[in-house]
Amino acid sequence: MLIDPLFQVTYTCLMCEQEFQSSRVRPSFKKPYKRDTDFCLHYQETNPEYYVVRVCKYCGFASTENFSTKIKDSQRREFMQKIGDAWQGRDYGRARTWEEALETYKLALLCAQIKEESSRVIAGILHHIAWMYRYKEDKEMEERFLRHTLAEYENVFESGEDELNAAKLMYIMGELNRRLKNYHEAVRWFSRVVNDKKIMDANMIRACREQWAAVKEEMEEAKQNDSASSL
Repeated sequence: MLIDPLFQVTYTCLMCEQEFQSSRVRPSFKKPYKRDTDFCLHYQETNPEYYVVRVCKYCGFASTENFSTKIKDSQRREFMQKIGDAWQGRDYGRARTWEEALETYKLALLCAQIKEESSRVIAGILHHIAWMYRYKEDKEMEERFLRHTLAEYENVFESGEDELNAAKLMYIMGELNRRLKNYHEAVRWFSRVVNDKKIMDANMIRACREQWAAVKEEMEEAKQNDSASSL
């Protein structure tokens, strides 16, 4: 008997308070074959990243498990004006295509902005959207959303709202800068983690050393390419 990789979870919508169902991937099927240096996971078959966002089929409110449970009346009104009043009752509760998964992330991004979620939550959604484009090998759109992601992570760092994960946050800012070829900025963040004696996270220190070395190689390669093209 074949086991369905998806199972249903019932949620209560924060916006309209109605119950709806959304699919999740069974833990036994969460077997990535590759992890990128910015933590993007790749799967051969059912991709759990397609099911991170839950969307209420009654009003269209989209959220992730990281959304806060508080909501203001003014935010409810704004949501209804921008999304709820025009919602056609689309159901994202079953298996999703890449296109449908991307739609849910962009809907969650809009809802997070309306609801004034933290920069950490918004950065996470933006990062996932960049990964979605990476799965399709759309480099231009991936880099566009990586730039938005980086800007939000910088807001997180400046606000101090994620102090417990400061080393990981600095690492990811370094890595996104490396991917966007902002090499000097990448080195700045990686070196802060490596040289800060108060940081005790051995995994992040090691990762920063490795990516710092990768940046040096890429900078050297870029320099050689520039020299060759000028001949």
